[in-house]
Formats: sequence, structure tokens, C-alpha cells
Amino acid sequence: MDLVAVLEQFPREQTYLIEILLKYQSLKPTQHLNEDELKTVADHLDLPESHVYGVVSFYSFFSMSPRGRYIIQYCRDVPCHINDDFDVKASLEKQLGITTGQTSEDGMFTLEYSSCLGMCDQSPVIRVNDKVYPRVNEKKIKALIAECRSDCDD
Repeated sequence: MDLVAVLEQFPREQTYLIEILLKYQSLKPTQHLNEDELKTVADHLDLPESHVYGVVSFYSFFSMSPRGRYIIQYCRDVPCHINDDFDVKASLEKQLGITTGQTSEDGMFTLEYSSCLGMCDQSPVIRVNDKVYPRVNEKKIKALIAECRSDCDD
């Protein structure tokens, strides 16, 4: 689906900006947005380009750089950090073979830091694409990554 088709699904109102951007970004295999696309959205909604760019740069679920099929985000806000009896970041980096901000060579995984994922009472948490996984530990992370890899083999 191209951007114009996505735009046609929504009213031309600023309140739909985030929904439009999320929907379109999720349809792209590289899960990112580029400057031309932001300009098109801004023109469609009659918004300044700077406003659309500001929204994309503010929220961690948007990206202007190509990303992997599975975007793994880990929370390092205070509750997750305090309740983290092991190093979530180190575990993810070790198992994925990449550091935060990188995408694996096969294009399967991108690892990102995120501010609060909204589940402080169930920390530590990670998000894979749109799904949040509470109370993760080393074993759960290994199983999750293995599941993602096996989904790609099917």
C-alpha cells in the first residue's frame, strides 16, 4: 500500500497525524519514514513540515532510518532499571550480536532504547514491534529471539 492510499483512509485532520504515520510506517518493510513522506503527510493535513518532523523525532516508535523486521526496544527508566536483576541491554546486545541503535546484518532485528513503555509495575519490560513483554529475564529474552528467528524461517 502506498502513502496516498493510507492518506485516503483518514480524514484530513491534524488529530489523525500519529495514526497515519504509524499505519504507513508499519506497512513498509524497513519500518521507517523519509523526508519526502513527511512532506506529503504535512501537505495532506495542511500542517507545517516542521510539526510533522517534530512528532516523528519526539516519539521513539517512529524512525527516519531503516530498521529490521523486529524492532526490539528496552526500557531504562527508573522502575525497569531498579527491578532489573540482570542487564537487559547487555543480554539483548549479546544475543542479537548488535549494539543499541544498530540493525543486524540480515535485517531481522533492530535494537533501540525507549523511554517508559508504560508497564512500570511489571518491569523490566521490552517491546517487540507493537507487543510489550513484561517481567523479562534472560530465559524469556532467549525464547523470544528464538521465536522471532523461527517465524522468519517459515
